Amino acid sequence: MQAPIYLGDEASAAGYRLAGARVHVPAPGEEAAALAQARAEAPLVLLGAALAARIPESALRAAQAATAPLLLVVDDVSGGSTATDLPHRLRAQLGMEQE
Repeated sequence: MQAPIYLGDEASAAGYRLAGARVHVPAPGEEAAALAQARAEAPLVLLGAALAARIPESALRAAQAATAPLLLVVDDVSGGSTATDLPHRLRAQLGMEQE
């Protein structure tokens, strides 16, 4: 079984490398290409939140909508977080809260 791939910052990548993941820290401007490459190589792609914010929204949505490989946007050491924003975003989309 192939190891998952983590794309993100160097500090977080060090932790994922210790956990057995393959890691890649893309240079600025290479984020979307790195995501496409990782999706072609791994059954699971872990994407740091800060790096995910630098990928064009259309490319990120397409990757998240695909059935394979699984793509997870994860918190990173830079403080980028997606999990804490989710409840607020859902309430805003349902019209229960101002965005």
